[in-house]
Amino acid sequence: MKHCIAIVFLLACCTCGTLQAQRTKFVHTQGKNIIGTDGKPFLLKGTNLGNWLVPEGYMFKLKMTNSPRLIHQTISEMIGPEEAAAFWKRFLDNYITQADISYLKSIGVNSVRVPFNYRLFTNEDYLGSNDASRGFRLLDNVIAWCKKEGIYVILDMHCAPGGQTGDNIDDGYGYPFLFQSETARKLTVDVWTKIAKRYSKETTVIGYDLLNEPVAHYFDVAALNPLVEPFYKILTQAIRAVDKNHILFLGGVQWNTNFKIFGAPFDSNVVYSFHKYGDQPNLGSIQRFIDFGEKYNVPLHAGETGENTDEWVGTFRKLLDEHNISWHFWPYKKMDSPKNILSIKVPAGYDSVIHYAETPRPAFKDIRTLAPSNRQQIKETLELYLENCRFSNCVQNEGYIKALGFRPSGS
Repeated sequence: MKHCIAIVFLLACCTCGTLQAQRTKFVHTQGKNIIGTDGKPFLLKGTNLGNWLVPEGYMFKLKMTNSPRLIHQTISEMIGPEEAAAFWKRFLDNYITQADISYLKSIGVNSVRVPFNYRLFTNEDYLGSNDASRGFRLLDNVIAWCKKEGIYVILDMHCAPGGQTGDNIDDGYGYPFLFQSETARKLTVDVWTKIAKRYSKETTVIGYDLLNEPVAHYFDVAALNPLVEPFYKILTQAIRAVDKNHILFLGGVQWNTNFKIFGAPFDSNVVYSFHKYGDQPNLGSIQRFIDFGEKYNVPLHAGETGENTDEWVGTFRKLLDEHNISWHFWPYKKMDSPKNILSIKVPAGYDSVIHYAETPRPAFKDIRTLAPSNRQQIKETLELYLENCRFSNCVQNEGYIKALGFRPSGS
């Protein structure tokens, strides 16, 4: 009998040891800490690769034309759908490259958050194409580059089926239809399951940010807010069926600022993510998140913040570090701006692009009337933009980089 008990005990120890060994290959959570593969607390410090897989109007210096769908429509009107599709193909190839990732490693970044549009994983039209394998090719590339450089990756569903936010950032139709559509929710589950299954053994991937900024404040939040955490649970169950290794990042409602929707953690490997823009960079502005982390003994993550002066960025970054909060400042680069790591030069002739994009065109008559007189010139301007957005042609913002605690290249 004692011999049998000893065998059972040894088998149990081996099983526990195997599970522990498997887990230590992956960054994971323990109490209020994210734990690195060396078993020590690990603070994520990095940037968002915004505007790459989810183009945003303001990063193109546009206001009214602000979602991927609207930007694509505008470019198609200016130079034609075939040329627009070619533009986007080159954009996806140029905007983030291995050179960008190598540079980020050189200045001290240890992780990146990669926003993506679910349409990259379906046959729906997106940026002039409908290739369901395109998303994996793009993610495989950036993950491989990050793996080579020793940078970790968070995958962020910035645009979910039906739209989870109800604003331009989800590339939807102005309302968070995701939470009212069984079809959209099923597709969201399917896309996340495909992604989790593909990367379940990939240690460079830290985890999955399930829904970016669900339910904007414009709507009936009393009705919509209670629908978010239950859907997080559904997504978690689906992901855990194929991937038990990666951290799940859960964002609050109303621009990731409201954690009141959350009860006790329903998974043992989760991080709660808030976003913060504007406001004062002081303790009072994030105390409610710190209290949540203390109450439930869970790690916190500032998934998006910044878009401010170097002084603001430096003050807030130090505050996050002091309170053991991981962070990814937004964004890595955009056009003609000091409020990011790299700035893209404005191409010659770009005023014509802005003028057309920002002039209302409610009817086809307006599209015809406002049509560029020289489409070739517009095409050349956009071609120049594609060259300007390449890493080698960008300008680093040294003050901003230093505010993040990183080292500007060449310093």
